[in-house]
Amino acid sequence: MSDNLDRDEIHRLVRARRGKTGNVPGPTENPATNLMLADVVMRMGSYVLRGGVEKAFLKKRYDDETVKDIKNNRSIWRTLSSIAVAKFATRSVPGAAIVGTGILGKVLYDHSKARRSQKREGDAQLIEQANEDS
Repeated sequence: MSDNLDRDEIHRLVRARRGKTGNVPGPTENPATNLMLADVVMRMGSYVLRGGVEKAFLKKRYDDETVKDIKNNRSIWRTLSSIAVAKFATRSVPGAAIVGTGILGKVLYDHSKARRSQKREGDAQLIEQANEDS
């Protein structure tokens, strides 16, 4: 608490800023504590959701043990870069547009690479089949 302001003056300023009087929503009367609790709950929920989405994507291709190993062996660099990109995307509309465009570009590139790879494989099989007949 500031030395220049007494308790009544602080309450008056808080009420003026808030624009109304009344109870503080949340489990406690302390708004700072309620904000911290809300932040913790939101972060816990996002971690649980992220883990579920990762597991759902990986389970389509790998068994349970491999999924567990993949999730546990993630490098700190990969984790930090994911956090940084997500933070950048959520800070502004241009950030979201840049990250979204980058993700879309990566998905399209991967699909294109897969198609080229499949075409090469098919071509190799046909050439091998053609050479067998000769």
